[in-house]
Amino acid sequence: MADPVDVPIDDEVIRLGQFLKLANLIDTGSEAKAVIAEGLVRVNDEVELRRGRQLHAGDVVSLASHQVRVVTV
Repeated sequence: MADPVDVPIDDEVIRLGQFLKLANLIDTGSEAKAVIAEGLVRVNDEVELRRGRQLHAGDVVSLASHQVRVVTV
């Protein structure tokens, strides 16, 4: 798998569902809920089932063949 793409956030933390939309991995909040509930999202190489999971700088989120990393600006 390729190196993760950096996606900047404005705050110190962001919720997983919001980050998936920000990173353009999904289009809607309901889509985020579905892919997370199906166990298709990994955070730091572990399946994450909580849409409200708080992400911090350095966390790597994977969905399908896409990997994105949280970075703060």
